[in-house]
Amino acid sequence: MQPKTIKLKNQTTNIMYWTLELASKLEDAPWPATKEELIDYATRSGAPLEVIENLEEIEDEGDIYESIEEIWPDYPSKEDFLWDEEEY
Repeated sequence: MQPKTIKLKNQTTNIMYWTLELASKLEDAPWPATKEELIDYATRSGAPLEVIENLEEIEDEGDIYESIEEIWPDYPSKEDFLWDEEEY
């Protein structure tokens, strides 16, 4: 899958997209981390090119990210997978 591309008045902009599979490649990243540290981790860990491209698309002002949720707010948390065992 390639990122969607929008062409606006002779300017091309890539749109960052995440899937659960792509975002999970950053689960074991050295959090907290800067954009550059995450790109380095993704490169060294052999993450798919799409992960690196998505990280490069982040508008960075030297921010430090505490978790994948700060990059992709829709990333499911562990609570999303828990259910009440008493119901079953």
